[in-house]
Amino acid sequence: MVALTDDIKKLLTLTDLILLDIKHINPEKCKELVGYSNHLELDFAKFLSEQGIPIWIRQVLVPSITDNEQDLLLLKDFISHLKTVEKVELLPFHDMGKFKWKKLGFDYPLEGIRNATLADIEKAKNVLGIT
Repeated sequence: MVALTDDIKKLLTLTDLILLDIKHINPEKCKELVGYSNHLELDFAKFLSEQGIPIWIRQVLVPSITDNEQDLLLLKDFISHLKTVEKVELLPFHDMGKFKWKKLGFDYPLEGIRNATLADIEKAKNVLGIT
């Protein structure tokens, strides 16, 4: 389970809502995407639910990375076990920050990934069973 500091526990007693980004529901794919597993985020979501703290789950929908139907079904199943989820938001991936990477002299890690479309979002919402 999540190990929380006393300061975080105190802060949570004053919190009305947590917006929690889940980068990827699959731990291996999450590690490949962001460099670490998702177990802390998922454990935190479970803790929030057990404590009765309202949650909005958010995920960036990245075509070919976070839009796999099986992964979305895993996300749906995970969310279904949380008691305090008030909203699930899918945020469409866009490459508007690409110029920053290039200006800093870095390779853009999502080069070649297209922007998510409204149709992508609607398809994912249908899989997740959200409106």
